[in-house]
Amino acid sequence: MMTNNEGTPKKSAYLLPNILTSLCMFSGFYAIVAAIKGNFSGAAVAILVAAIFDGLDGRVARLTKTTSRFGVEYDSLSDMVSFGVAPAVIGLLWGLQGYGRLGWLAAFLYAACTALRLARFNTLSQSGTMSKAYFLGLPCPAAAVMVATTILFFDFLHIAGPIKNPWVLAMIYFLAFLMVSNIRYFSFKEAGWFQRHPFSAIVAVLVVMTVAALEPNVTLFCITLFYVLSGPVLLPFKTGRKKIEATSGLQVDMSSSTDSSGKNNV
Repeated sequence: MMTNNEGTPKKSAYLLPNILTSLCMFSGFYAIVAAIKGNFSGAAVAILVAAIFDGLDGRVARLTKTTSRFGVEYDSLSDMVSFGVAPAVIGLLWGLQGYGRLGWLAAFLYAACTALRLARFNTLSQSGTMSKAYFLGLPCPAAAVMVATTILFFDFLHIAGPIKNPWVLAMIYFLAFLMVSNIRYFSFKEAGWFQRHPFSAIVAVLVVMTVAALEPNVTLFCITLFYVLSGPVLLPFKTGRKKIEATSGLQVDMSSSTDSSGKNNV
């Protein structure tokens, strides 16, 4: 939202980033329609497309210096549709119907945790206490992509939906928990995409792209699963590192206080 010289709000918004946000929401809505019609593979691909547009709108807004409060709020509402309601409906129709109340409650919990995740993210962003290097809790686009790539992976195994698999039910509950947890996930915001990198990094990217092109259903599933599990798997190492840093800091403080007192100085 912009203001004129008199301080009166003007009913205007930046066009380009909001078009990308609208395309993200359209993809999420199409995913719901496709799932209702039984086209679960098409719904999964639509979620992946929505994730691409979601990654573009914020970056385009920052590069073109067209960020606005309106864009932030609109992006959150779009994320709720594409990465909250859409994956919940798709998951329910594809793999949770056979569990009755337990199944649709899992879908509801997933959607509710997405809303809570987005609300917490916006609150931390406004307060300025959020780290750029990490996300607090699993990002909702990553959780939605996990649902989508799981459907594509089952499609690769020639297992068509609707299905009844306890692992799918457990996955939905697990993803909902990760989104509202305090587990940190790498954000890739400080990866330095526009900076110089070693030649080996370019080769590694080309190898990943080649493997993904050979069998994208399997590759995308494995990459997303690795990212989802990276938070809880690396949590003990992060906790241990914090303890070591805290212990080192305590030792430095104790040595400083001892030196200042002069009791242990020769």
